[in-house]
Amino acid sequence: MVLRVYNTLTRKKEVFKPLKSKKVKLFVCGPTVYDFSHMGHAKTYVQFDFIVKYLRWKKYDVFYLQNITNIDDKIIARANERGISSEKLANEFEKKFYEDMEKIGVNSVNKYARATDYIDQIIKQVKRLLEKGFAYKISDGYYFDLTKFKEYGKLARRTVQEAEDGVSRIDDNSEKKNKGDFCLWKFYKKGDPGWDTELGKGRPGWHIEDTAITEKEFGVQYDVHGGAIDLIFPHHEAEIAQMESISGKKPLVKYWLHTEFLKIDKEKMSKSLKNFTTIREVLDKYDGRVVRYFFVSNHYRTPLNFSYEILDQSKNSLDRLNEFVRKLRNSKEKDDLNIINKTKEKIVKALDDDFDTPKAFSYIFDFMRNVNKKGGGKKSYEFIVEINNILDVLDLKEENIPKEILELAKERDRLRKEKKWDEADKVRGKLKKKGYIIEDNERGFKIKKLT
Repeated sequence: MVLRVYNTLTRKKEVFKPLKSKKVKLFVCGPTVYDFSHMGHAKTYVQFDFIVKYLRWKKYDVFYLQNITNIDDKIIARANERGISSEKLANEFEKKFYEDMEKIGVNSVNKYARATDYIDQIIKQVKRLLEKGFAYKISDGYYFDLTKFKEYGKLARRTVQEAEDGVSRIDDNSEKKNKGDFCLWKFYKKGDPGWDTELGKGRPGWHIEDTAITEKEFGVQYDVHGGAIDLIFPHHEAEIAQMESISGKKPLVKYWLHTEFLKIDKEKMSKSLKNFTTIREVLDKYDGRVVRYFFVSNHYRTPLNFSYEILDQSKNSLDRLNEFVRKLRNSKEKDDLNIINKTKEKIVKALDDDFDTPKAFSYIFDFMRNVNKKGGGKKSYEFIVEINNILDVLDLKEENIPKEILELAKERDRLRKEKKWDEADKVRGKLKKKGYIIEDNERGFKIKKLT
């Protein structure tokens, strides 16, 4: 089966064929570390984590690179509010970002690249843009001249004249040649962090860090660039303009993949709108796998609405799958290899069609219903484990129930059989105080640790 992906640059699904055989160089825009990451960030990073895991399952050799914006106007402003250095603030929230990613199973990134570790590369890129006539100097820094790059807007399908409506981190200065021109290197202002360079003391603009990082790590062209849909313009458009102007080669990236928004009350969840819910707030109420299931079970190009009610639905669905897997783990029943093979074929076909996870999950639930009717054992369990290596949503750990808890559960079961309901309820209460709940079923009972 052939993998096809939706390329934002061409606005169509294309056969996925990396530049060099099965080697894939993939870059995704990372966080600006001035605050806790929110659920909108989680959507993008979970969905790309799944995409990378699927590519690796398909035997692609993926190097997944992500940047960390650790110098930026927002970081400086927040650090000044708190009376600490921007470096200290950025380090603090970078660490918290990694903690959040670990809890929601985002562990496929090969390298996180901090912007401040690439100052030399940034300076070299600005110098080459100046030499080639794509950049100019004014009182507060060096800027990119949009009119010099004739294909500006090809990713977003916009024009240079429309560039001024890109409200994301626009650099205002009346000296600019064009209103939409963006800053490459900002000259030092008292109290701000700065680097002494041959271009003058200052710090990088936002867009230049990504091309400096990817040129250093990947070269002037690479396979996949990902990010949220709101970064298409002006950020990704600026990256294209910078790198293609420097190298003279195009396209900078063969496949552009973008995740849709996470919304709350029909508006994009964002810090600027102050309508965000942090990942940590959600993790106080739900296991990280529930968060992951919510995002992976929906298509990456589908906008989602966030609510705790929807997370409850995700939790219920995931609980059903986990219970199914627990039963399969110890089952000695005969497997229907035909059902396993057909289900695997359908799942792969769905995921090969631009990573259609909703369809893939529908086949997984069909498989669960079929196995529950016809039976299944070791091979069915191994199949689900293999699929979970891609999705990474199931809890496959075997619970070790302490002997004391097991004895209490058996005592309660005996009391119930003797119809001593009040005494049985007291034992249930003891179990709950010790951190366990007991669920009755047709086979007897099941013990679960409270989370």
